[in-house]
Amino acid sequence: MEANEDAGQNQTTPLDDAARLKAFGRAIDAIRKRVEAEVGEEDVRYVVNLNRFSRAMEIAGRALIHFSPEPFTFTAGVLALWVHKQLQATEIGHTALHGAYDKLPGAEKFHSKSFHWELPIDEASWHTGHNVKHHQYTNIAKKDPDINFGSIRLTDRTPHRFEHYVQVPTTFLFSWPFFGVSMNAHFTGLLDVYGAHGWAEGFDVIERKDWTTIVEVHKRAFRKYARHALKEYVLFPALAGPFFWKVALGNFLSSRMRDLYSAATIYCGHVGEDVASYPEGAKASGRGQWYAMQAEASNNFTVPWPLTILCGGLEHQIEHHMFPKLPPQRLRQIAPEVRAACAEHGVEYRSESWPRTLVKAIKHIAKLSLPVGGPVAAVRRVAREMA
Repeated sequence: MEANEDAGQNQTTPLDDAARLKAFGRAIDAIRKRVEAEVGEEDVRYVVNLNRFSRAMEIAGRALIHFSPEPFTFTAGVLALWVHKQLQATEIGHTALHGAYDKLPGAEKFHSKSFHWELPIDEASWHTGHNVKHHQYTNIAKKDPDINFGSIRLTDRTPHRFEHYVQVPTTFLFSWPFFGVSMNAHFTGLLDVYGAHGWAEGFDVIERKDWTTIVEVHKRAFRKYARHALKEYVLFPALAGPFFWKVALGNFLSSRMRDLYSAATIYCGHVGEDVASYPEGAKASGRGQWYAMQAEASNNFTVPWPLTILCGGLEHQIEHHMFPKLPPQRLRQIAPEVRAACAEHGVEYRSESWPRTLVKAIKHIAKLSLPVGGPVAAVRRVAREMA
């Protein structure tokens, strides 16, 4: 992998020491082999019990919202329902859709091909865009669809366009508060169809923009939107009769909390000034270099134990990218070993507090709202585009 030499691009660490990288690959493979052999009954019991707790929180939350006579019980209901939705999105859902439980007896309910995600994101589209493309080609231009989300530019590898000037308010007003809706539009290709993609000469998700593709994209996207909207804003509110509005509001608030928390978790994983990105055509020369690229294109961040459960283990983004099919508690278990292996073999391993990592991600999004050259270049470009 050649270091990036383009002005204004994220700098990548030169990974040209073949012997060092082979040794690093062997060290990470040894961790993988051992921990994969340990995954089994304990992990099934964990996800089954956590799912029961999640469902109990859903029942409590919906009941409190439905019958709340005053703001305090209503707020408690919203918080309980948020915990349920957060667990289903990350610790349970994200892990299941990665295939962590596919081969484990007793975990059939959590197999990736049959698991129903409560997020308004089409499962098959997410599998292709996230599991296959993002995890295999992390932060590689024109390979990883996640180096930009619609009109939000996350690395310098995405060419700057006019809509990027407003990507900071777009992020905080639309993308993060409606993260599930935005991700469904991204992974199904809906954003590609309507021109909100990163490449003038191609698309982020779809292969071509013909009528067959356009129809299929809309079917996948709105199938998931419709099911989610009917459940949250029609069925359960209708059960409340004249208090329809209260239940709809509670459901809306709990979903926005889930989306904001999930967005803050996921954006921190791959966004920041010091996160490596790779040029079009970049390819690892072996397993060791692939592991190193995953580590240097990812961020870890530290959170207290209760918050790590709500993050779904994604605060260990480095370990998750090395071992995407491991359950979250296994990522937490092996993190010290992976960090030590990185230190021993000269691979960068970033881990800071969540607030510090989040601030760095936000600053980077703000910086990328302008083209290379800063405000002066931005003014000149706007003048040219308006001429």
